[in-house]
Amino acid sequence: MPIYALDGDAPQLPEDGSVFVAPGAHVIGRVRMGRNVGVWFGAVIRGDNEWMEIGEGTNIQDNSTLHSDFGLPLTIGAGCTIGHGAIVHGCTIGDNVLVGMGATILNGAVIGSDSIVGANALVTEGKTFPERSLIVGSPARAIRTLDDATIEKLKQSAADYVGNAARFARTLEDITK
Repeated sequence: MPIYALDGDAPQLPEDGSVFVAPGAHVIGRVRMGRNVGVWFGAVIRGDNEWMEIGEGTNIQDNSTLHSDFGLPLTIGAGCTIGHGAIVHGCTIGDNVLVGMGATILNGAVIGSDSIVGANALVTEGKTFPERSLIVGSPARAIRTLDDATIEKLKQSAADYVGNAARFARTLEDITK
């Protein structure tokens, strides 16, 4: 796995081997991950400033970037999906949140649990959204409250990615040898 220590700080992963880090992804420095986290192809999680926490069962999809500035740690709750190409920087994301493809969440922002940040949304610095928000646009704004059925779909999507990561960990094979 492409996992690197920096300045003596090494990523902290569960000892049970449940984390999947795809080839071409990079996990660097001050990063703590819960069980069943999936880090997909091309993702970069660069913990060179503050510690970054990634909750159990969260998936960081292809080409996403996670980073923080000094004084602005990054926290992502359990059961989250960070969509393809998203940028998540020095913010707090609750449990069961979907961050859509290409979305950007900037320093100091807070996304409440059971929310969706729509594709290509720009959540500006320091912006706070309550639980169950549908967040869209640039700059982002909440346009409605999510219902229970939508929240269940968020949970199922994250669970599906846990299964997919386990499948890749078990069966992915480099055939260029």
